[in-house]
Amino acid sequence: MTDSDGSPHMGNYTGTTGSSILTLDGDDIHVCQDGPRDAPALLLIHGSASSTRSWDPLVPLLTPSHRVIRIDLLGHGRSAKPADRSYALPDQARRAGMALDRLRVEHAVVIGHSSGGVVATALAEQRPDLVSALTLINTGPGLGAFIAPQSVTIGPSQWPPTDEQIRQFASTGFSRAGYQIPPELLDEVRCMTHHTLTATMQATRDYLEQQSLPDRLAPLGKPLLVIFGEDDRRWRSSSAADYRTVPGANVELLPGLGHSPIREDPSSTATFLLAFTTTHSARVD
Repeated sequence: MTDSDGSPHMGNYTGTTGSSILTLDGDDIHVCQDGPRDAPALLLIHGSASSTRSWDPLVPLLTPSHRVIRIDLLGHGRSAKPADRSYALPDQARRAGMALDRLRVEHAVVIGHSSGGVVATALAEQRPDLVSALTLINTGPGLGAFIAPQSVTIGPSQWPPTDEQIRQFASTGFSRAGYQIPPELLDEVRCMTHHTLTATMQATRDYLEQQSLPDRLAPLGKPLLVIFGEDDRRWRSSSAADYRTVPGANVELLPGLGHSPIREDPSSTATFLLAFTTTHSARVD
């Protein structure tokens, strides 16, 4: 059911709203909402080869005080995976902004994990009126911080990949070798096409090549929290210090955690997030 402007109908509902599909620019975009509608809004943006489900352990810790909105970027999760659309970071960010407009969100703290933090940065550049503050979780500030993977590249002829290939691909997303990767995260890679996987990863590289994230964020004047697992095996955790060039940035390193603190230790991650969002969120009247 939709309102007259085509946005999902919410009625007078103030609790968990579940998931819905928004049609944006002719493509279906999957969105999840949890928590009270009149609470301050958080937008959670996943990284490459992931989806809204990557945030599952964290969401229950945020919803008592926030309206939590998650989006499957185009090419991921339950969103459309067309071969003839742009996966450039500014276009992904534009769609995320359109989704918030359709959900009638006027201000949100935007939280991105890994390359989702790059999308969050692009959204803040495009829509400074919409983004009240930013949190980047294990988002490398520039390509110089990237740790080249040793896993074998999966070519088009090998698609869809085997479970073992996906485990090798995903293993550096966690702090230690042998981490039991949840089956649903394996599914997220398998449900992508080879084109959407490679196009989205290339888009992140292209965006970071043009300008580093600290250089993009510094002139925006947005409150910034950077969280980094110290044992990240994809981005050098020492590179988190580069964000200190952003005026007022708060950088937190989490010892013993890797690239995905949102799953490895959601409680510690939520502690930092809630302290930050309580200060910088706007309540809906």
